[in-house]
Amino acid sequence: MGGSQTAVSSGLRAGTAGDLSQILNMLQMNEGEFLRFLQNQVASGSRFGGSLFNILRGAYHASDSQNLRSDILQFLKQYSDYSSTGHIEDNLLRSLNRITASLPRSWGAQVVNFIAQLQNSMQSGDRAGALKLLQGQILTYLSDYVSRSHDMGRVRSALSMLTLDIARYENGSQEGVLQALRQLFNYSSLRDALGGDPRGAGDAVLLQMLKNTPFERFGRNNAFADQLASAADLALRGSAGPEAQEQFQAMVSSMLVNESVYMTVNHYILPLVWNDRMMYSEMWVDPDADRDADQPFGQRDGARTLRFLLKADIQSLGLFDIVVTSRGNSVDLAVRCPDSVAPFSEVIRGSLTGILSDNGLNVGSVDVGKMVRPLTVSEIFPKIFDGKDSINVRA
Repeated sequence: MGGSQTAVSSGLRAGTAGDLSQILNMLQMNEGEFLRFLQNQVASGSRFGGSLFNILRGAYHASDSQNLRSDILQFLKQYSDYSSTGHIEDNLLRSLNRITASLPRSWGAQVVNFIAQLQNSMQSGDRAGALKLLQGQILTYLSDYVSRSHDMGRVRSALSMLTLDIARYENGSQEGVLQALRQLFNYSSLRDALGGDPRGAGDAVLLQMLKNTPFERFGRNNAFADQLASAADLALRGSAGPEAQEQFQAMVSSMLVNESVYMTVNHYILPLVWNDRMMYSEMWVDPDADRDADQPFGQRDGARTLRFLLKADIQSLGLFDIVVTSRGNSVDLAVRCPDSVAPFSEVIRGSLTGILSDNGLNVGSVDVGKMVRPLTVSEIFPKIFDGKDSINVRA
């Protein structure tokens, strides 16, 4: 990305925690409960986790075979669409409802009928029937409307998005993803890594292999995410007052940027009540912070560099920025704190140094000081603009 660059910032501002406390009934957690909560968030935050995807990741990095790499990428694309089936179906129905609202009544009535048929096919698990309806009737009908009416505005734009979702829906069929997986088993290196020959396995066995991932175990039933989405919906409708609405608008805007497939660092949200204080945090993690064009996997001496940015707004204290850089057993730490906490910087520095040492880590620099301005995500992770990273696809 050349020329001027866009700074990627968090949606978090001082005061967020106080507003959230009026809306969310956040979990009261002790240290053990918080650790489990964080582990579940991390596990459900990545679609490509678990033993199978670890094997594929290792094979992709180690192989010189362009065919193997292409087949791995093809499988990942199909698996991403397959595992996003519910989300894609919601998008399809939502797009059609929006299109209906923009059509003249004489055209919209037929689309309403199409939507009812489509819902029936989706609810019965008839993906082939849904695709036949979408591709054979709905697209044809809407394209005919655009052609006749010369509608180059909202309907045409929505139709373009609908077409993309239909392509993803077709790409994510169960048959297609199983075929792509079986194609991978033709490579002996992958069979060796799996510890057996799964080429003769039935569909049920392979589907169970795909379901044996942290995302499937935790991501499908994420009560925290559901609760946060409900609270955001309530606030954005204005039910919690203008201040809460403004805060949630900033938060949702930040989430849309940070959960984009073009954001190459992992992103987590951690609201909780800690020691009777409301705390709202966002965390960004780059597990390969030293990766560059010459060392694409960031393991020059066998150790990766991990970099964390944690932003925490603690009720009655204010906003904190914490940057952690870890390589092997060595850790560097930088903390920027609000005015009310800055006078205790040396005490905090000593405590953090002790915590790192007590946990067997080699302490590098520990810098604690007053926050001059909030850090942006893009200045801590500048490579999100350098065009060198692959896309970290997460839904």
